[in-house]
Amino acid sequence: MKLMVIGLGQCGSRIADEFVRLNKRSQSQWGINIITGTFAVNTDQTDLTGLSHIGSDYMHRILIGGRKTWGHGVGKINEMGAELAREDGDKVIDAIRTAPDFYHTHAFLLIAGGAGGTGSGAISIIAQMLKERYIGKPVYSLVVLPFEHEEMAELRSVYNTATCLKSIHSVADGVFLADNQRYVRKDASLAMNLQRINAAMVEPWYDLMCAGEISRYKHVGAKTLDAGDIMQSIDGWTTLGVGRAGIPRGFRFPWQLAKTSFKEKSDETLRAMQAMDAAVSELSVTCSAEDAGRALYLLSAPAKDMTMDIAKGLGDYLRELAENAVIRAGDFPRGGSSIDVTILLSQLAFVQKVRDYYDRASAFAQTQKERIKETTGRLRDMEDSAKGLPSLI
Repeated sequence: MKLMVIGLGQCGSRIADEFVRLNKRSQSQWGINIITGTFAVNTDQTDLTGLSHIGSDYMHRILIGGRKTWGHGVGKINEMGAELAREDGDKVIDAIRTAPDFYHTHAFLLIAGGAGGTGSGAISIIAQMLKERYIGKPVYSLVVLPFEHEEMAELRSVYNTATCLKSIHSVADGVFLADNQRYVRKDASLAMNLQRINAAMVEPWYDLMCAGEISRYKHVGAKTLDAGDIMQSIDGWTTLGVGRAGIPRGFRFPWQLAKTSFKEKSDETLRAMQAMDAAVSELSVTCSAEDAGRALYLLSAPAKDMTMDIAKGLGDYLRELAENAVIRAGDFPRGGSSIDVTILLSQLAFVQKVRDYYDRASAFAQTQKERIKETTGRLRDMEDSAKGLPSLI
């Protein structure tokens, strides 16, 4: 599958930067492109300057709202981000057409942080523009949910996230949710945490995108998972995760290479089950697989370590977890010393995290209305008290 990636705001741009690194890896390892173009859109010039992999020209790093923000960002104001996207969104539309592989793009992926600012305000506006301009190409979004300390320190972040999620869910063909808090390491510095979190968010996409683009015969799966399968599996709220189980490699004589022991066969299947367990635990947002209407899994491992027993075991296991879902599956034979399982759950009927944001945002909006009403009343009382005083102007 080939994606065109557009990062919006600081958070979205830095994650989009990681997708460029992923594409360089696919070029080096397989000689293929899985990203047809990557663009960073922001109102803050400094944030755009800090990117590492996205092209440094103005067509790939797009500054919007220059006349109103003077390159200093919009703060945590969704409404301002949306307004600037309406005014300067054509810059994004014009830029993506310059990508050499634009017409090979299967879908667009818009990325933004939900806590507030350029990204959370602009993402639904840009998504609507893309859907109107390029009919037939799916528009997906990746919305990054704020850290717990951001939610506790400023309720405005909760309100921004809720309005962002509501807006993009009504426009995009699929909304990938990524909870920052699930990736946090307590013993790492802030910079290392953010860099590792961004890399962890894009890693599950790698095998999923490469599997259907490989042209080398020995790496083409018996059941190829191509772009059509993936697009048919994405709808509404979506989560993605990957799990890994190592394959022990000890010295063997040539006549010992074949696995004839029932214990060795059993261990292989067990490792695959462990990888799927890890993928479920590493899903990008907490949810119940029972709530999924669509599901997909991809088995990636050396060809000699993939068997029918493993494929059947994984399929049965996912069917138990997501009993109400339409399940698609595929395999990706490649080298290495691990068994990787990528899981995608989509069309989620209920996500507790999203429900919490909606409830808390509604309470916040009501509190703000009451506070404004109270403040207005006090100002009116002060003005009435000052009516009898002379003016110096």
